[in-house]
Amino acid sequence: MRIGSPVYLSQASRTVTAVIMAVLVYSCTRDSGEVTIIPPPTHPLSRSVIGYGVISVSYTLVINDPDRSGISLGYLRRGSIVRILERRSINKNGSPESWVLVEGNYRGWLREGVMDIYDLEAQAGTAAEIMTQ
Repeated sequence: MRIGSPVYLSQASRTVTAVIMAVLVYSCTRDSGEVTIIPPPTHPLSRSVIGYGVISVSYTLVINDPDRSGISLGYLRRGSIVRILERRSINKNGSPESWVLVEGNYRGWLREGVMDIYDLEAQAGTAAEIMTQ
């Protein structure tokens, strides 16, 4: 064989080379049953605390169930800060009411309309200071 001369493969060598290439291509492209999952951005509801509420009415009753007929757990005054753990919409006589499960001085339910809601505790703290001045 001369240096620089073309290399000729026999029919058997070409067949073996083609089979090896086909196996490599197949192994790289076949579905192995594993799926790469890219998680979505963390949704606020997946956190342990959804947000922070500042009571905006003179006072409000904290109850044990998201219904006006629940058992009283205590009162919160204007400017009180609570952690919001859960939200629910309750259909009461054909009209929906939004309720939130809160944790603060008491752990119980409040109507969402009695508070201003903030993403960060610092924002709620600033709002509470302004409300109580």
